[in-house]
Amino acid sequence: MELNIVEKSKNRVVVEMTDGDISLYNVIRKELWNDKDVKIAGCNIDHPLVGKPRLIVETKGTAKPLEAIKSAVDRLKKEVTKAAKDAEKTLK
Repeated sequence: MELNIVEKSKNRVVVEMTDGDISLYNVIRKELWNDKDVKIAGCNIDHPLVGKPRLIVETKGTAKPLEAIKSAVDRLKKEVTKAAKDAEKTLK
């Protein structure tokens, strides 16, 4: 999966995914709302069949938007790893 930064400023970033669907961005968007420094977290796609998903993040000024995305992804990785371990224990 390749990500392109479409727009970047001090407190705002728009990231576009070259392949994949908007589902991944929706998970990241939802996790971003748990960050107290995030002002706006949203995603959109111009057309579901031919458009490229975009993630829009705006911070309150105390954190950089790309750092907020990285932190959200790290938190999600931890959750997925824990869920996988729990599932392995349960399914044995």
